[in-house]
Amino acid sequence: MPRAKRLIVGLGNPGREYEGTRHNVGFDVADAVAVRAKVSLQHEKGNVFVGWGSFRGYPFGVAKPQTFMNLSGAAVRNLVGRYGLNPTDLLIVYDDINLEPGQLRLRPQGSAGGHNGMQDVIDALGTDNVPRLRFGVGSDFSRGQQVDYVLAPFSDEQQPLVEEALVRARDAAFTFVREGIVPAMNRFN
Repeated sequence: MPRAKRLIVGLGNPGREYEGTRHNVGFDVADAVAVRAKVSLQHEKGNVFVGWGSFRGYPFGVAKPQTFMNLSGAAVRNLVGRYGLNPTDLLIVYDDINLEPGQLRLRPQGSAGGHNGMQDVIDALGTDNVPRLRFGVGSDFSRGQQVDYVLAPFSDEQQPLVEEALVRARDAAFTFVREGIVPAMNRFN
């Protein structure tokens, strides 16, 4: 099995019914990284799609856990163990309602900020010292409607911002692969 220096992990929900939703933007970023680097994702033990490649000579992997979003931790922990990675070798990519649509925020560590998928990863790894890329999806929903909002597609008005942000998020992930989290933060926050 390939041994990667870094691993980009997009969080989302498996299944066609979730494709293109706000909650699956982590999968969208992972797919954009894989396409750009010509990395093919294959189903592996531990209920995850994984692909390996390199970008400008830097080895890396891309992963998409096939558990539901809020149960992503076990799949991530299995990847860390299988490939001998440290939590700081990961870049977890996920949606964030606390950021405007298309806004990106990279951090080297910290709390999950209320995101259940990221919290499950932190709990499974036993540390919050995990780099992450939060992708803003906005919070234009009524009280009690958060689930419906994140499980819906971006609006037509949001779509141009999101398309541009997907390219920036992909480029931020490649900066993480080549240079680490701090240079990525300096360029893309």
